[in-house]
Amino acid sequence: MRRPSELRFRVTRLGPDGDEVAAGGDGQDLPVVYVVSDSIGETADYVVRAAASQFNAEGVEIRRVSYVESAADIDAVISQAREIRSIIVFTIIVPHLRDTLREKAAAARIPAVDIMGPTMEAMAGLMSTPPKLQPGLVHRLDEEYFRRIEAVEFAVKYDDGKDPKGLLKADIVLIGVSRTSKTPVSMYLAHRRYKVANLPLVPETSLPEELFRIPPGKVVGLTIRPQELHRIRRERLKAIGLDAGSSYADPRRIMEELEYAESVFSEIGCAVVDVTNKAVEETATTVLDILKGRDRDGG
Repeated sequence: MRRPSELRFRVTRLGPDGDEVAAGGDGQDLPVVYVVSDSIGETADYVVRAAASQFNAEGVEIRRVSYVESAADIDAVISQAREIRSIIVFTIIVPHLRDTLREKAAAARIPAVDIMGPTMEAMAGLMSTPPKLQPGLVHRLDEEYFRRIEAVEFAVKYDDGKDPKGLLKADIVLIGVSRTSKTPVSMYLAHRRYKVANLPLVPETSLPEELFRIPPGKVVGLTIRPQELHRIRRERLKAIGLDAGSSYADPRRIMEELEYAESVFSEIGCAVVDVTNKAVEETATTVLDILKGRDRDGG
């Protein structure tokens, strides 16, 4: 059995724009959400990210703790959480562990949100059979789950133009300038089991020849209003401790990049989505609507 000292915290930092930033790299004192589960913790992690997207004035750090299996594991989480500005969000199936976490969090005056417990209790009154109370059942031998994992791994491997060969293997290819939500939209679509590759458009960088071998119906360009991109890039530079006045956030440079992107969209003949003030979920839904529409039309 794993010792409590071996409990591992998977740390993810979300910046003001909802994108992941380097953990521990900028010295920010971010609020912390502990995601605790006796399985992977994917469900609670997703709920936290969705909630965090509604608070874009500041970032948040997510510390995911998977496969919690004892009261000692819970003590390890509580001992950390009580020392900082934090809450706990948990999906725990085993009743005694769920009760233990709830009680210890209350004693330490740490706000704790039970995602799974109330739903299971409500369903227990609806169903004719008792719950199995086995963590991780939703993932076991689940073909859809493994397809999703494969899609997520694909999105990571072919993120940000890392390997142009991925463009030919993808179900969807997203292109656009930096900070047009290519990566978060790719990951969202990956969780919907689509294999997505994305490619940044930079005027000084040659386009890979693979981009022109893809049917235009598989490619979607992402664009954004210049003023909004300027704001996002300034915030990004501040978040990583760089000078907000660098060329990355210069309005003239931004216009140059956006005009270049428009020329690429036109050359390829792809659909274009304006992501200005759109949530990741909304952009992803629009992308899927475009692709399904083209499939119906034979495009």
